Amino acid sequence: MSAFFHYAFHVTSLEETRLFYTQVLGCKEGRSTETWIDFDFYGHQLSLHLGEPSPTTNTGRVGEHFVPMPHFGLILPLEEWQKVAKRLTEANVVFDLAPSVRFEGMPGEQWTLFFKDPSGNAIELKGFKDMTQVYAK
Repeated sequence: MSAFFHYAFHVTSLEETRLFYTQVLGCKEGRSTETWIDFDFYGHQLSLHLGEPSPTTNTGRVGEHFVPMPHFGLILPLEEWQKVAKRLTEANVVFDLAPSVRFEGMPGEQWTLFFKDPSGNAIELKGFKDMTQVYAK
């Protein structure tokens, strides 16, 4: 990878955030202060700062579903996606959109799920059998 993605956003509790991102999502914690924490989010940097999170609404229409907007996420190889989906399920994370496949048999076939972190930040995880299909039309 020649570039890393960096995303900074607000969370309401560093303690809850630290537990969720490390124990549930499996992220490695980086630097931190009394007001923020950095995480290695599958090779990308998240900087989570104390503050008021942005509101989300289910206004993003994808097929027959309305998904939380705004949201961020990851695109993973399907095998890794399945591991994370299982970890989220075992941690009793409430899904906004339960793990499912969309565009089945079509270009861009993907598995997806949506959930929120403890501060209400919406996250999507996508899984692809074939990572060359991410931008398929």
